[in-house]
Amino acid sequence: MKFEHLIEINDPLNPLLDALTVEQLWSGLVLRAESPKLFQPQLDDAVIDERSELGFRRRLRYGQLVVEDRVRLEPLQRVVYDVPAQGEISASTLTMSIEQPTPQTLYVRFRYDDGHDVETDAANAMYDEFKRSAYKEADIDTVAMIRELATQGRLGATLN
Repeated sequence: MKFEHLIEINDPLNPLLDALTVEQLWSGLVLRAESPKLFQPQLDDAVIDERSELGFRRRLRYGQLVVEDRVRLEPLQRVVYDVPAQGEISASTLTMSIEQPTPQTLYVRFRYDDGHDVETDAANAMYDEFKRSAYKEADIDTVAMIRELATQGRLGATLN
């Protein structure tokens, strides 16, 4: 399944939305990777066990399920989660890219790739539709949490 969607962060036509800076959005996306329990309450444990200037490796525990992944950081541009195949889990990738088409607008593009081929995608169509909906809701929640953290002053100053 390959799936992507865009979430608007700054809308100059909506005065009810507090504008965020690219730096605040970037800080929030990195925080999601470094402190995932803030964004995923169902997560039992998260350990970063290897770090470099380009990213880090994590071990996430959801009950008995343990998932290892690598997070690549491309400062102020994108955060990429690479999950290698492990046990019952196939290789997959999630990319969160910051897009700023104009100085007043700001978006995050969420791009998912579960590594399955077209035939597998066709066989899993109904299940994949459920996954797309769940991913989109989780991404909306991520942006809401980033907004909340920015409002609390935990991600730097706002534009306003």
